[in-house]
Amino acid sequence: MKKSLIAILVIVGIVAILFFWYTGVYNNIVTEEETVTAQWGNVENQYQRRADLIPNLVATVKGYATHEQSTLDAVISARAKATQMTVDPTNMTPEKLQEFQAAQGQLSQALGRLMMITENYPELKANENFLSLQTQLEGTENRIATERTRFNDVAKVFNTLIRKFPNNVVAGIGGFVAKPYFQAEEGSKTAPKVEF
Repeated sequence: MKKSLIAILVIVGIVAILFFWYTGVYNNIVTEEETVTAQWGNVENQYQRRADLIPNLVATVKGYATHEQSTLDAVISARAKATQMTVDPTNMTPEKLQEFQAAQGQLSQALGRLMMITENYPELKANENFLSLQTQLEGTENRIATERTRFNDVAKVFNTLIRKFPNNVVAGIGGFVAKPYFQAEEGSKTAPKVEF
């Protein structure tokens, strides 16, 4: 009788230890996944900030550069496409993130062309409204880069957590999958050619 009571207590103790261990690991994974989700929100917030600045920038340029309509249309079109593309941070795949990056990259390229045409309009370059918008846009681009780096950092912590043993067992049972990283855009490793 005493041996069976001890055996039952040992089994209950082992089950309790496993339960508390599983709960602790699971909750830690959930916490880290929420950190990734929150950081994704910060990334999206900066992209939204950029998208909100663009109509004002386009309107300012339009007043000076009326015959640059194709460039202005390209910026507006790229902005529309970039703002329509959404990624669910809880179900993020490398393919979805790559599509998102591609849409944002097209917007960046269109903005780059817009900034290049301003070189032909000295009165536009001197316009206070344009200079303010340009400064805000440059600051936003820096914020985007910072938030993307932070996203990669928290995704790395999460991905490492769910890949380590025995956490990977809990992650597999809980359906947690690795989060993709932001990567350099195609051609960004090649330095631009400067000619004088």
